[in-house]
Amino acid sequence: MQATSAQQPTPQAAWITWADAQGQPQQALWHSEARRPAPQRLQCADDRMAADTAYRLICEGTALLWQGDFFNARHLLDALKRRIDQPRRSRKKVSAAPTAAASTPAMQFHQQRQKQARRAHLLGSVLVVVDGAYRIPLRRAPAVQEACSATWGAPAADAPPRVVALRELQGIVSAYEWRRKGVQIPALRALGGYDRIHPHYGVFSPVRGEYVDLVAQAPLPPGAERLAWDIGTGSGVLAAVLARRGVAQVLATDNSGRALACAQDNFQRLGVAHQVQLLEADLFPPGQAPLIVCNPPWLPVRAATTLEQAVYDPDSRMLRGFLAGLAPRLLPGGEGWLILSDLAEHLGLRSRADLLDWMAEAGLGVLGRIDIRPRHGKAHDPQDPLHAARAAEVTSLWRLAALS
Repeated sequence: MQATSAQQPTPQAAWITWADAQGQPQQALWHSEARRPAPQRLQCADDRMAADTAYRLICEGTALLWQGDFFNARHLLDALKRRIDQPRRSRKKVSAAPTAAASTPAMQFHQQRQKQARRAHLLGSVLVVVDGAYRIPLRRAPAVQEACSATWGAPAADAPPRVVALRELQGIVSAYEWRRKGVQIPALRALGGYDRIHPHYGVFSPVRGEYVDLVAQAPLPPGAERLAWDIGTGSGVLAAVLARRGVAQVLATDNSGRALACAQDNFQRLGVAHQVQLLEADLFPPGQAPLIVCNPPWLPVRAATTLEQAVYDPDSRMLRGFLAGLAPRLLPGGEGWLILSDLAEHLGLRSRADLLDWMAEAGLGVLGRIDIRPRHGKAHDPQDPLHAARAAEVTSLWRLAALS
């Protein structure tokens, strides 16, 4: 059976049409959290399709709308992962050594990103239908209503069905489990009380706890016990740590509605909602503060998805914006805390000289720096393609002040 996609002006306005097993026409709204456009070529598939056939079709640019057993769709996705990650060796002779340019850390990073993007694109080509009540009309399909409601909001009575990538749907379900169980934060545990952050879908999870430890341990500047700002709060973890440290009022900003909802949820759970005020803003709120904290994305490249925006900052825009606007917003004697990994430096994406120049141009001086080594698994995995850079990485809390 063949299916077609009718592309409208935007991906969110695209409709997918196909014929069901009885030959009846069906239609559903295309939905992509990654903002991928609706597929131009699409074919219905079921349990009879071999993995090699599916692999060939998706490599040729044909998406597959699954009509069979749900568990078999998962098995197909696993089989496709194996074929993508371990493709058959080409019979053509591989050229001897890579060029010098291809062996630089920056080139290795971009090649790895391209590989990951291709993998995500191919695995995102297996699609399923989710009806208006967030049910999957397939045999042995799990209940996903709670996970989808947490991500998309409660279903409307007249909501049309959606076509979504199976891998994206798995991500929604997995994110809901993280949201439900929460991520334990040692710094919050050390400060007493409830110690878990519950990340929402599309909001970065604070699984790398070392940067949180820096904010928990750095000495507060004079006046910070009264007021502090957290710029780009995300899940709210740093604002919560400041509140637990006794800061009477924390003003937390973010430009993402999902992040603001996530932070508010966490502040309620942690019992600090009375100390923290949320504000939707690109960077700074109006006024001045004795302490302004920012943990911007660490790598200056374009984000491919909404979730990646917490990691990737094109041209270091947020970092440079924070530095450029910090000095006039600090009260006399105040400090700006920049929490930043130097991974970009080890990858050749940004130099230490660039960072110091931006600070100087912004009229900022460095009062001190607190460093910490990463504890995550990739830093100690020699099989990771970027192991050399990750093994050398240091995360720092830069204590900045306005030069008089």
